[in-house]
Amino acid sequence: MALDQFVTTVKTLSNQRSLTELCEYLNKQSAVLSGNLVELETVYESLDPSQHSLGCLAVLAARLQGGNVENWDLLLARIDTLIAESNEEQIRFSSHILAELCHLLSSELVKHDLPIRGIALVTRAINKLQPNPCILTSVHSDLAKLCLKAKCFGPILPILDQDITEIHKDGDQFEAMYLLLYFYYGGCIYLAIKDYEKALYYLEVGVTCPTAAVSHIMLEAYKKYQLVALIVHGDKPKDSVSLPKFTSPIVNKFLKPLCSAYTEIVNAFYLNSAHELRNVFTKYRELFETDGNLGLVNQVVQEQTRTNIKRLTKTFVTLSLADVASRVGLETPSQAEREIVEMIKAGSIHATISQQDGMVRFHLNPESYQSPDMLRLVEESVTRAINLDKQVEKLTEDVMKSNQYIKKLAGAKEEEDDRMLSSNSAVSSGSTAKLPGYSM
Repeated sequence: MALDQFVTTVKTLSNQRSLTELCEYLNKQSAVLSGNLVELETVYESLDPSQHSLGCLAVLAARLQGGNVENWDLLLARIDTLIAESNEEQIRFSSHILAELCHLLSSELVKHDLPIRGIALVTRAINKLQPNPCILTSVHSDLAKLCLKAKCFGPILPILDQDITEIHKDGDQFEAMYLLLYFYYGGCIYLAIKDYEKALYYLEVGVTCPTAAVSHIMLEAYKKYQLVALIVHGDKPKDSVSLPKFTSPIVNKFLKPLCSAYTEIVNAFYLNSAHELRNVFTKYRELFETDGNLGLVNQVVQEQTRTNIKRLTKTFVTLSLADVASRVGLETPSQAEREIVEMIKAGSIHATISQQDGMVRFHLNPESYQSPDMLRLVEESVTRAINLDKQVEKLTEDVMKSNQYIKKLAGAKEEEDDRMLSSNSAVSSGSTAKLPGYSM
């Protein structure tokens, strides 16, 4: 009886376009839906996704919350149809219901080891929620989680490469957790494809977001940030791997004491001693493995070796492989040769190795910056800079036109006028007072 009343009320309010009353009603009916999981299939079939979108979303969300989904094919097909045929007006009015459905769906799919099956659905949901590609929604974190868990990065990379200029609020708010998760998962995805510079950027955003409190997400992001910073900027001064100056003091106060092992890795790295770094690595190996960062720490150890080899290129022109191995802390000349060859392939150094006498000759960079490829890189950099400047100008204009900015500016002007008025009054009253006299 309660479910029949539910169907009738959803249809009536949807047809009347009384969306505020419909949302309030759906919020009150969550317990009724959750208590009648067996009958939800009949309820859903009684509704039309194109006309009763919010009601259909509430039914499917309740079904996912109930767990024990036996027919994933049917459920995913219904969600796909609902997203494709949903009423745009209803979705825009109460986007948080679709977002909540995506949160539940991604969690259940990960729990049942089916993440790849939700990637296309969540991508379509994002397109439904986004007015334009520059807007970040809470559902972005679900897509990133599914792609990371499925090790399927193709669908998420174009989204991660997109500049974000605005955050879409689900209702009147946006939970910071989803913002932090998106940048944390994004950093992990770029690590998986070995794009360390972008990974560092995403992890940095996850750590430096303005905050009044720290979270476990920020803690995990900060651990990875320190290691990736060494991989990217290990050949630069130690300040290069520190957090930016605009980072909240709370982050430094609470996160750093929880990451003492990672701080020791950073300090040992800059001692330029392979022995010291390996000692720290051995000391905290179990912790790094528990954190899932053992692979990154191994790469940091390798990066220290390569940084030390780079340093040799600034001092020596010719050096034997045995000397290189001893100076950078490698056990054999063959290990030194292997590292140098990999560095030559990556373009980080320029050198030739003589197989006859085992000598390495270091060369200057042969790039003359006159090739067509170099010209293309310069043009691409200039284009990106121009586009970034246009984005900043547009954002500045939007801020200056916003009601919030105008009200704040007007309030500041009124305070300044009141202060000037009170100051003038004090001067006027002071000018009529008798000057103090002095007697001999």
